[in-house]
Amino acid sequence: MIRLGKKEPLIRPRGLEYKKGQDNIRLPKVAIGVFSKRLFNEIIKKFKCKEVGLIHNVNFDKKVYLLEYEGEEFSIFIAGVGAPVIAMDIEVLHAQGVEKVIIFGNCGVLDSSIEDCSIIIPDLAYREEGTSYHYVKKSDTIEINPKYKSEFINLLDSLHFGHTVGAIWSTDAFYRETTDKIAHFKRLGVKAVEMESSAIAAVCEYLGMDYFIFFYAGDNLDGAEWDERSFSETANIDKKKQVALLALELSSIMDKDE
Repeated sequence: MIRLGKKEPLIRPRGLEYKKGQDNIRLPKVAIGVFSKRLFNEIIKKFKCKEVGLIHNVNFDKKVYLLEYEGEEFSIFIAGVGAPVIAMDIEVLHAQGVEKVIIFGNCGVLDSSIEDCSIIIPDLAYREEGTSYHYVKKSDTIEINPKYKSEFINLLDSLHFGHTVGAIWSTDAFYRETTDKIAHFKRLGVKAVEMESSAIAAVCEYLGMDYFIFFYAGDNLDGAEWDERSFSETANIDKKKQVALLALELSSIMDKDE
């Protein structure tokens, strides 16, 4: 049983950690989280970026950068995989001044007709992870992306990117995506499976943050055997680099929106 706490927490995020010589700064209001380390490194190489601090965890640290794109400045970080880790990432960034997050990466599709590396925009998540229940009331589902869907779809259409809008399944157990559960969620009309959306939505709702989550279609679970397709970080990397530009364009849109 998970009990939703109603009083203030004893432990609060302190914001970023710093290396010697780094200053404590307030981050830009929009931050971009990238699940793929390979894609994150490609972005850092391509654009003007400056390392400004670390999201600290007990057994690893993640660098946070300022990124310049078309005259604007955003934060960018490697998004933590799994609901508890991404929740802590968002809490730390919010404590450092971030007001809006865009988070994107790979997901598994439950519909084989969804084209590899096409865009999936979740509008509802089935909550099969535990973290979200610590932030909002218990329910089977949570709304995803209440803002910016139409703006993002217009962007995709202008760049001729295929996309699918629909429900998603957020799980804690990567190796327990069993055939009976896949069939169950397919009957509910779910388009894809991942591990973070419902937690991101819950944390952002609790903190009063705007957010947008999107995915590029990776492995296919709609068959008798698992089909990896572009599950690997290096597979179809040129297309994934194009997907990263979508996040930057959306950042500009969200930054201008008051």
